[in-house]
Amino acid sequence: MNLSNRERNLTFAVLLISSIGTSLLQTALTTALPSIMKDFGVTASTAQWLTSIYSLAMGVMVPATAYLMKRFPTKKLFLWAVLLFAAGTVLSMTAPVFPVMLSGRIIQAVGNGMVLPMTQVVVLTIYPEEQRGSVMGIYGLAAGAAPVVAPTIAGVIIDIWSWRAIFAIVLVIVAVDILMALKYMRTVNKPEKVSFDFLSMCLCAVGFCGLLIGAGNIGRGSFFSTQIGLPITVGALALILFSTRQLKSKEPFLELRILKVKDYFLAVVISMLLYAVMMAGSTLFPIYIQTVCQRSAAVSGLIMMPGSLIMAVISPFAGRFFDRFGIRRLVVWGSALQMISCLGVVFVNESTPALYIAAVYIVRLISIGLIMMPIVTWGMMRLGPEKTAHGTALLTSLRTISGAFGSAIFVAVMTGVTGMTSGSLEVTANAAGIDVTFGAMAAVALLQFILAALFVGRKKH
Repeated sequence: MNLSNRERNLTFAVLLISSIGTSLLQTALTTALPSIMKDFGVTASTAQWLTSIYSLAMGVMVPATAYLMKRFPTKKLFLWAVLLFAAGTVLSMTAPVFPVMLSGRIIQAVGNGMVLPMTQVVVLTIYPEEQRGSVMGIYGLAAGAAPVVAPTIAGVIIDIWSWRAIFAIVLVIVAVDILMALKYMRTVNKPEKVSFDFLSMCLCAVGFCGLLIGAGNIGRGSFFSTQIGLPITVGALALILFSTRQLKSKEPFLELRILKVKDYFLAVVISMLLYAVMMAGSTLFPIYIQTVCQRSAAVSGLIMMPGSLIMAVISPFAGRFFDRFGIRRLVVWGSALQMISCLGVVFVNESTPALYIAAVYIVRLISIGLIMMPIVTWGMMRLGPEKTAHGTALLTSLRTISGAFGSAIFVAVMTGVTGMTSGSLEVTANAAGIDVTFGAMAAVALLQFILAALFVGRKKH
């Protein structure tokens, strides 16, 4: 469908606002975790499921969006997705107990799991190739910067009101966006009748849920226990069956064959490694500042604010840099900075100056801003237009699920080390747990740097 510049930009504006609103709650609760843990009487390993299960549900929902975008008009699908997100927001905001709040987060994630990939597909469809890098850079402010800026905003809100106010503010943003969508949103696809592979979706959900539950329980018992070994085994078998089914299907639920495209495969792997470290860091930084250093939620937010603002500025420039010079320098330097930022936390303790933590956080967010959206744009440009929907679904799904795994595994590492070094499993975190965990994250960042330096090409596009 051909759109005028005005229609194109208004449609993009609606999608951008929805991405800001939905992405804020992807990580906003990381700053609020200590308060939520106190209100509901749960541990850090339990509370982190508010972010992990959110990412997992998003990741499972994203592949279904490829089907939904073929089956339903863009505008109608978008409105249903945002309404679903709003319903989950209301449920979480009013939750009297932790399980109800967790249920609300899952409903939110299902809606967001449709909104984010839909936005990428629409943007890559309606804008010409020479503008995609810059537009995706702007989009990075929503899909990338919002989850990172969210903990800063949340810290101030929590100290002034409570963590429930975070949901209320997001609900207002979403309500405004729904009104704008009714007036300005345009349908950019031609719906067609296609069948839905329900079995594949179930196998995908069981597979990733099993692996995540097992990974999240690492350190709580033997690897061969029912807490760890059993869910990991069930998850692995489900994913093997899922992958086999996709490779044999003429119309797969998730097109895995596109991973044969080398550069796209590299973009997926680098995005997964980036998200694992990024989401884990977003969870652990507030816990370190509030629990280990005994600072308030507002101070936690203020410490992270400079980095958040710098990333917001860098994202659009990174898109323009990509349009002009290509991906290699962005991803190599970004990966190096990410590794340096993780190593910078390895030796912190209870008395580490706030300015030092703020500086490390700035380096961390600069690295994310340099890589996140440019690597997605680069990978997607390696696929033909007919594979855009599947390519976006696969990349978004895998990197989001990788973020869930990163949060679960690294929080489990922190909890395990903290328990061994403090002599009590009830201690949320200590300096030793944080140090070891960020050392492990630095190893993941090193792998990302090696892949970028050795395999990402030197061509502009």
